[in-house]
Amino acid sequence: MNFLKFLFSKYLLKQLTKAIFFSILILFSLYVYLNISTNHNQYIKVPNLDGTNFEQAIKILDESDLSYVVLDSALYNPKYPKFSVVDQLPKSNTEVKQNRKIYLTLNPSNYGKVSIPNIIQITQRSASSALLASDLEIGEILYENNIGKDMVLQILFNGSEVNPGEMVPKKSKIDLVLGNGIIDEKFEDGSK
Repeated sequence: MNFLKFLFSKYLLKQLTKAIFFSILILFSLYVYLNISTNHNQYIKVPNLDGTNFEQAIKILDESDLSYVVLDSALYNPKYPKFSVVDQLPKSNTEVKQNRKIYLTLNPSNYGKVSIPNIIQITQRSASSALLASDLEIGEILYENNIGKDMVLQILFNGSEVNPGEMVPKKSKIDLVLGNGIIDEKFEDGSK
């Protein structure tokens, strides 16, 4: 009986009203504080830093109130100058909040060298596969009179002949001199 009187008393009603009021006040204060401290709905577009040199990229990010982290430079792009931005994360035009870290991958200053594989006297197709596997690129294809059609006769780098095993920078263009399958007429009769 006393419990039922307590449930319908003015004292309990006042206490419940106070508890509800203070709970609403605390939740509203927390909502306002979080909106202010987290910059809710305030975004910055990430600038395009592709190909920008490192010092200039830092200035652009500072002006945009963004921070940066440089990742290990494992990517190499010969089209970009040394220490320029090759990749960024998040990508350009992505909306982020103030002071967000932008991860930058830079073009390295000294890219590694590779050994030219032994591709002399093998077919162009096999030579191309070996060069690509060695992280080299195929440059110009030249032909000269030789019975071995599409067989590699010489390897050229920057216009000079190189031997298998010589070291050249990765992604270098290697020119190939191939046989065209035609026997030189002056050697047909056995005389020089």
